[in-house]
Order: sequence, then structure tokens, then C-alpha cells
Amino acid sequence: MRKILAIMLLTLTLALGLAACGGESATGEGAAQAVESYLTALVNKDSDKLMSLSCADFEADATLELDAFQAVEAALKDASCVEAGTEGDATLVACTGAIVATYGSEDQELDLSGRVYKVVQEGGDWLVCGYAK
Repeated sequence: MRKILAIMLLTLTLALGLAACGGESATGEGAAQAVESYLTALVNKDSDKLMSLSCADFEADATLELDAFQAVEAALKDASCVEAGTEGDATLVACTGAIVATYGSEDQELDLSGRVYKVVQEGGDWLVCGYAK
């Protein structure tokens, strides 16, 4: 019994140690994953999540983006994001895939490759904070 308890304690300690060494951020997301989560929140019309993934300076723009999708059904299609460099203290993130917006029976694909996101780390979290120029 003592041996089993020692093994369980060692396993728990190792698991917690590995979790603490994730290195991406406090939420376990890197810059690219933060943009993917932002896009998911956008198409799901999840305002709270969208705001939690936006830096303070970008919240008004994120709200405008969200408003643009209120009258349509939206979904991500083959979305994938990768880090694409830096601009000052921001990490640039480029995405492929599309947002498919459906109004009535008409689908419109919005290509994600037309925009490069600026993502900053604040308080240990990666936050979308605008677009590269």
C-alpha cells in the first residue's frame, strides 16, 4: 500500500511539473493557437471569449468584427494558423482556410490568408491585438 501511494505521489508530481513547464502561456496557448481560438469565438459569436482573447486596444475592433457576423451563420473551414515573424513586440500569425458565412441559402467564403494578425503576450496570455500593415 505504501509503495502504491509513493508511485501515485511521484506520478502526480511529474504531471504537475510537466504542466508547469508548458512554456506557451498561462492558458497553454501559443500565439497561433490564440488566433485560432479567436476565430472560433468569432464564428461561434462568443463575445466573452472573444474579448478575453483580445488586448484592450483591440476590443472595439473585435466587437465590430463580431457584429458583422450577427446576421449570418458562420463556420471555420480548414482553418490553420502559424507564427510568421515579429513586428516590434508582437508576434505575427498567418492563417489559411476560410470563414464560411451563410445567409439564407447563400454561402460566402472569407479567405483567412488575406490578413496577418498581431498577437502580444500580456499577463502570460497571448492576445490578438490587431493586424500587420
